[in-house]
Amino acid sequence: MANIITSIRILCSIALLFCPVFSTAFYSLYITAGISDMADGWVARKTNTVSEFGAKLDTIADFVFVVVCLVKLLPVMDIPVWLYVWVGIIALIKVVSIVSGFVVQKQFVAVHSVMNKVTGILLFFLPLTFSFIDLRYSAVVVCLIATFAAVQEGHFIRTKKSKE
Repeated sequence: MANIITSIRILCSIALLFCPVFSTAFYSLYITAGISDMADGWVARKTNTVSEFGAKLDTIADFVFVVVCLVKLLPVMDIPVWLYVWVGIIALIKVVSIVSGFVVQKQFVAVHSVMNKVTGILLFFLPLTFSFIDLRYSAVVVCLIATFAAVQEGHFIRTKKSKE
C-alpha cells in the first residue's frame, strides 16, 4: 500500500507537467503529491511494510517531484541573484557532506533529520505562499533553515549518526 501511495506522487508529478502553473489543477496535484509524501512513510510504518525498495522508490518520487516543480516554477518566478547564490551554497554543502560521508562510511548516506524534514515542509509550502508573501522574504526563512539542516546533515553523516 505504501508503495502505491509513493507511486501516486510520481504520477501526480508527471501530470503537473501538463497543467498551467498556479491553476486549480496544478495546486490539486501539487497538494496530492505532498500529502502522498507524508502518507507513504506513515503507512509503511503502521503496516510494518517498510522496505529498502520502498525507501528507494520514495527517493525517486521525491526527485521526480522536485525536478518537475523546478521545471514548472522557475520560468514563472522572479528570483533574485542572491537567492540563486544561497541555494547554490546549500547545494554545495550537501554535496560536500555526501562525498565526505562516502569517504568516511564507504557508502552513500541519506539523513532524515528533523531539520531536513522541516526544510522539506517549508519548501513544500513555499509555492503555496507566492500570492501573498514576497519570495524575497519567505526565501530567507527557508534558506536559513535549509542552511542549518545542510550543515547539521553533514555533521551527522561524518559522525555516523542517522537520526537526530
